Amino acid sequence: MTIDPTPSRDAAVPVPPIIALLGPTASGKTAVSIELARRLPGGGECLLADSMQVYRGMSIGTAQPTAEERAEAPHHLCGFADPRGAEFTVRDWLDEANRAIESIRGRGAHPIVVGGTNLYIRSMLEGVFDGPGRDDAIRRDLEAYDDEGLHQRLRKIDPPSADRIHRNDRRRMIRALEVHAITGRPLSDHKQQWTDAPRSRPDVRLVVLDRPVDQLNKRINARVKAMLDSGFLDEVDRLRTEGGLGPQAREAVGYRELLDHLEGGCTLEAAVERIKIRTRRYGKQQRTWLRRFAAIPGTIRLDPTDRTASEVADAVVRTLIPAIEPS
Repeated sequence: MTIDPTPSRDAAVPVPPIIALLGPTASGKTAVSIELARRLPGGGECLLADSMQVYRGMSIGTAQPTAEERAEAPHHLCGFADPRGAEFTVRDWLDEANRAIESIRGRGAHPIVVGGTNLYIRSMLEGVFDGPGRDDAIRRDLEAYDDEGLHQRLRKIDPPSADRIHRNDRRRMIRALEVHAITGRPLSDHKQQWTDAPRSRPDVRLVVLDRPVDQLNKRINARVKAMLDSGFLDEVDRLRTEGGLGPQAREAVGYRELLDHLEGGCTLEAAVERIKIRTRRYGKQQRTWLRRFAAIPGTIRLDPTDRTASEVADAVVRTLIPAIEPS
């Protein structure tokens, strides 16, 4: 199932397209999205496509837009889900996104999807494979394995999924193994309707921010320092003492490492270094799938180096206006 591109409003009124602003972590998406929202005809509203920014109480470590940034442009799907609850799935996000996009379009504004998370973007473009429900007993058995053990098991039963899922992506490996255990078929068999290359939708305009790797790594290091200076460690400690981190939220970049430090597993310096390394690895994964999106015909690909967010937004709008405004 995909998001219905035609909301329930007057068919004579042009439907504003969805603008998907994509980029790796620390690429400057938030600032550009706000400037875009200001410049688009009819205005824009930002809709976050990040699997950890959905959680309440995790604003610092997931780099959620600040109160000041939210005041500059409306934001949706940010800080609303309970981090103590059950897994927040791709289907959950897609359902929430569906409602938000219809509401935004109903106001005549442009939905600006800001991401983020590969599976969220792909679900918007292609739909989503729901698969069987959770089986907590199977998951408990799988949780006993370390990442390498999970990857080896996945390699034996589902090589295509093992090739696609990073060996550090514990959550997705467990899900693939769970689907096989429940259905007796590999996850890759269930997902044959998905192609290797992402598909586009006629009502979505893709914009990819593409900074050089060395710049991204410098920005990542600066971001980690800024998060710590802003109280990231206190945020994690508060969530820990309040019992506010469920299994999925605990795996967020930075939270797992600082929890390890708070529980006596490593020094703060070691935790910070691990956060930087893990964030860089995550950025590398993001760049891999972003190259696939950038190859879709019609995608706008921009290097924001030496440009302000306003200048990048201006460049996007100049390119998009002929496609957005009715003739």
